[in-house]
Amino acid sequence: MIIPRCFTTFALIDAVPKSTKHQSSTTEVSMRKPRDFESELKALDSKARQLKQAKLQQLAELVVATGADVLPIDQLAGALLAAVSASDMIAREDWRQRGAAFFLRQGKARGGARSRAASAAATDSGTAPAGSAAGAE
Repeated sequence: MIIPRCFTTFALIDAVPKSTKHQSSTTEVSMRKPRDFESELKALDSKARQLKQAKLQQLAELVVATGADVLPIDQLAGALLAAVSASDMIAREDWRQRGAAFFLRQGKARGGARSRAASAAATDSGTAPAGSAAGAE
């Protein structure tokens, strides 16, 4: 095959499909930033401590809310150990139902306390919430 003189080598290089072109050796390969495992471990450890503190706080609030804080610590520990070691599924289901009912009562009590506080605040400001007896006076 004879190449006419009007073609230059540059024209031949440009005619080659891009996928087969030789990449320039001056192109830098981007490197990944190294991970700082130490700081990631510290962050995870901190998060674990926060979760543990939150769990302890919730357990303490539960003891107070149920009134179990009046029991001596030995009796409370014994009751908890008996509950953990109980294998009677009927008793466990009964405890679960009583616990669910307790939380439902607590939620309603908080909701009722909020509505009473809202009506008291509205009465103090001179306006009564809609549908309240204070507005009918």
